[in-house]
Amino acid sequence: MQKICSNNKIPLNLQRIPDGPLKFKLPGLLFMTNKYKLIAIDIDGTLVRSDQTISPRTVDTLLRVQKQGVKVCICSGRPAYGIAPHAETLRLGEFGGYVVSYNGGGICNWATKEVIYARTLDPSILPYLCECTLRGGFHILTYVGDHIVSDVAENQYVQFTSMRNKMPVQQVPNFLAEITYPISKCMIVGDPEPLSRLEATLALHLKGKAEAYRSEPFFLEVVPEGIDKAKGLATLLAHLGMKREELMAFGDGFNDVSMIEFAGLGVAMGNAQEVVKKAAGFVTLSNEADGIAVAVEKFIPRLPDMPC
Repeated sequence: MQKICSNNKIPLNLQRIPDGPLKFKLPGLLFMTNKYKLIAIDIDGTLVRSDQTISPRTVDTLLRVQKQGVKVCICSGRPAYGIAPHAETLRLGEFGGYVVSYNGGGICNWATKEVIYARTLDPSILPYLCECTLRGGFHILTYVGDHIVSDVAENQYVQFTSMRNKMPVQQVPNFLAEITYPISKCMIVGDPEPLSRLEATLALHLKGKAEAYRSEPFFLEVVPEGIDKAKGLATLLAHLGMKREELMAFGDGFNDVSMIEFAGLGVAMGNAQEVVKKAAGFVTLSNEADGIAVAVEKFIPRLPDMPC
């Protein structure tokens, strides 16, 4: 059987096999090239299961594709501190992966820890956000270093984000007076139905200054104007010299719709919100059933061993 080594020229009489990744036949050998060069993955409801762990099959699959040269980035509304444990589990630093935090507001090369992109909120909108929070009976928080700053600590939604990010909550008597430094986002938390109405109000009032959208029915995120996951990934693709057609993106929540629509292949989890499934090119199994692994194995088949 003919061997192909990295320093050999590939014969020209290759037969193209249609559909899927580019596949070429040689006697006794199948040679494939991957269409997708970057995989962007949301965390909550996507990468992690309900117990906040990544399944062994998903870890194994993502390590394998990174060894094949595919870049992986975690793209989340979380701060980088809250993403870090999962970035380490997937060994993003070893394989030159990236962390996209704050729904696209921050991008970090996880190998070098270089921040290649960062945006902060216009401080002039904070009084209005605090007014809406107080008037609607909601609560407000932001992330500072390794902790959360909020107007209340003992609230189910505040505690939920604390648990997710493994960050303690610092309760302050006056949120507006406390925030005298640049912040990347604010989050207003509360019951889904009234929060959805506030989402519409903020989207209209903050137009041209900030974006407001929910990442969960009970989480309303406020980020700098022009920030969403799709725009963050567009910045990362430009940095890497890649095209959007080479991007595969996984998500389940409202704030994932932009990247699902933007990616060459947008994949919705089986547990995703209906709006995400409608935007997706493919719907995989749930986060509890190795949905990421199933889709990656379908669209990025394993390259064969080619010993020299």
